[in-house]
Amino acid sequence: MEYLGVEKAILRRGVEWDIDPTLDRINILMDLLGQPQRSYPVVHITGTNGKSSTARMVDTLLRERNLRVGRFTSPHLTSMRERITVDGKPLSEERFVQVYEDVQPYLELVDKQQGRLSFFETLTAMAYAAFADAPVDVAVIEVGMGGTWDSTNVADGTVAVVTPISLDHMSYLGPDVETIAREKAGIIKPGATAVLAQQPLAAAEVLMRRAAEIGATVAREGLEFGVVQREVAMGGQMLRLQGLKGVYDEVFLPLYGNHQAGNAVCALAAVETLTAGDDPLDADLVRNAFAQVSSPGRLEVVRRGPTVLVDAAHNPGAAQSVVETLEESFGFDRLIGVVAVMADKDVAGVLELLEPVMAEIVVTRNSSPRSMEVDDLVSLAEDIFGAERVHAAARLDDAIDLAIGLTEDAGEFSGSGVLITGSVVTAGDARTLLRAEAE
Repeated sequence: MEYLGVEKAILRRGVEWDIDPTLDRINILMDLLGQPQRSYPVVHITGTNGKSSTARMVDTLLRERNLRVGRFTSPHLTSMRERITVDGKPLSEERFVQVYEDVQPYLELVDKQQGRLSFFETLTAMAYAAFADAPVDVAVIEVGMGGTWDSTNVADGTVAVVTPISLDHMSYLGPDVETIAREKAGIIKPGATAVLAQQPLAAAEVLMRRAAEIGATVAREGLEFGVVQREVAMGGQMLRLQGLKGVYDEVFLPLYGNHQAGNAVCALAAVETLTAGDDPLDADLVRNAFAQVSSPGRLEVVRRGPTVLVDAAHNPGAAQSVVETLEESFGFDRLIGVVAVMADKDVAGVLELLEPVMAEIVVTRNSSPRSMEVDDLVSLAEDIFGAERVHAAARLDDAIDLAIGLTEDAGEFSGSGVLITGSVVTAGDARTLLRAEAE
């Protein structure tokens, strides 16, 4: 098979957001494949926001220690291959096809016996199989949604990282933070170490109760580890980090915002947990690793003159982090927003957070069938921004051109910027249109 044929075959298994909360099919598939997820220690990452960035940081730290690392993240920005990386690089098209062909006979068996395996279950199995075959020393696995019944949860993480929990996917995970936290707590396994980012009180109580019930060790941001000092720097920020085993000074992180500093110290604690003994990690190793970190589509500068940023924020928690970081690290005199969102999200909540920092907004749609229709988004945006500050474009490329034109028309080119946001799909589409370098 050719790569595009494999991609189409996987896509025919359904859409990623069509969730059936059971591990029955994936467990049978893992048995048929010989339990590849048991071949290596796993760092398992859940939460509402920051999962992919944290996974990339853990990956980079581990590779700086000369370990071979597999990383599974979702969703992808431009290519399905991005989801499965070995040694920091997505599987090649040839290797992706080989892995699919290796698991395909077993997919068909499970399809016949238990019902059709989903899009995400298929990719999860491919990732675990690819990592076993590589073989990797450690796998860094990001949950797709939730935790307990997410298909990645057929692995037992040596370390379970829980990034900040807030409201998202409520129709699947529950109506409040406590219920969502209960679902995400399912990745914390007996004997594991749970590395917990700072959490709302309701979420923290659920996570601590789960750890106590099953005998997991807990490390909490702000208590056992944390960000001691943080200063804005050119192209990112300079950090002093208190890990579980030592303090690490003068750590440059080429990402913006307090939320990314929190992701960084959680990643550091996770890697320390995997390291034998009580000695801290080599300080130069930590500095070198963090200096290399990237997180495409997360307040990523994709153009200068005017500055154009792309961010995947798709819920109020992520939007709040974006707003705080814009004010701290960019200080635009005039910011034009380009927004395309999924119709099933808290769109009003996102727009209300963006309104104070955006002079004007261009609403559009992205390439997903779930994208909110432009007329509906116009109506919502006008209620929040006022009709005089809202523009519309049927296509994202036209919306970007319009936004850049608005910065130029204002006569404040040097202090103006454009933020393209609202969804991971929007971020991926924008990166393709603006020819951002693939990673």
